[in-house]
Amino acid sequence: MPDLTGEALDRLVTIEAKNRGMPHGILQPLYDAARTLHGGRPISMLAAEGLKDAVGEGDVVLILTGAGYEPTLPEGESDGPPGAAALARALYWGLGAVPVYVCEECHVRPVIASSHALALMVKDFKNAKDRRLGAALATAPTDQSKVDAWEAGLFKQMQPKAVISAERLGPGKGGIIHNATGHPLQGPENTVDVEAIDIGGIIDKARAAGILTIGIGDHGNELGFGVIRDTVVKTMPRGEFSCTTVGTDILFPCMMSNWGCYAIEAALAWLLKRPDLMHSPEDEERLLRACLDAGGLEAMYCSTGFMVDGLEGETSMACVQILRNIVRKNLEGASTGLTH
Repeated sequence: MPDLTGEALDRLVTIEAKNRGMPHGILQPLYDAARTLHGGRPISMLAAEGLKDAVGEGDVVLILTGAGYEPTLPEGESDGPPGAAALARALYWGLGAVPVYVCEECHVRPVIASSHALALMVKDFKNAKDRRLGAALATAPTDQSKVDAWEAGLFKQMQPKAVISAERLGPGKGGIIHNATGHPLQGPENTVDVEAIDIGGIIDKARAAGILTIGIGDHGNELGFGVIRDTVVKTMPRGEFSCTTVGTDILFPCMMSNWGCYAIEAALAWLLKRPDLMHSPEDEERLLRACLDAGGLEAMYCSTGFMVDGLEGETSMACVQILRNIVRKNLEGASTGLTH
């Protein structure tokens, strides 16, 4: 039954709908490679099971997110923070976890707005951890040379039991972060006004310590895709440059990172028999609008239009509704024993 449910969740969020200006025809090969790597099981359910096993009451889960920089996306985009917030809410209410968002300073406003839109307050770490007052936030240094020490301090202070990356870019060829079309976001040839900061070391440190890591992304340049690097290089234009070298224990390629987070949220709701853990389409509208209003722009058009990755916000609302129905229908079957 877990795989029957997970199969439906995965199929929904791996539909590809992209314009010809972006790499297309790429999602199925990426998903197939990741699924093969994970023994053929639905990835949303595998990730949810991993979180359920690894995370208990009061345990910290780091959630890395934030993509996009000046001049086009000065505070990031609408894919990433909403998914991170939805998953954080499910972990908070479902497992009693302490979610900690990890991002750069330029991405803070959309992350906090997204979390608050789902009524998950963002507090300082002490109050989030000791008083269970919501999620917390950690921001990376603006100087790359200080990041390694900061990451080590983060682990020492927070002692996470899991690390999730949702639409967080990782270093590619030569250790340089690239965008989805292979243009550098660091170094002398960077195409942005503010260089991206690489926090992929958090994933590396977690894996070295045996801590569960999950990567969620849509183009191969996000943290996690290092585990299927050969497939990304073959599939993505300029994939040799853009594909991150950082891998995760579980990798979930999907149409957009938000949807991948929502599928894991739904899988957790099914595992815990808590359909209330899934946010609603109305929540989704509020969530996306809060992110957009806070500066997390729609990435295809770099605007505040009610969209994510070129798809109208209503599409994401419909996706959430279908995910909720998948959870509800499968739980109904489990509770009544009815078969049709």
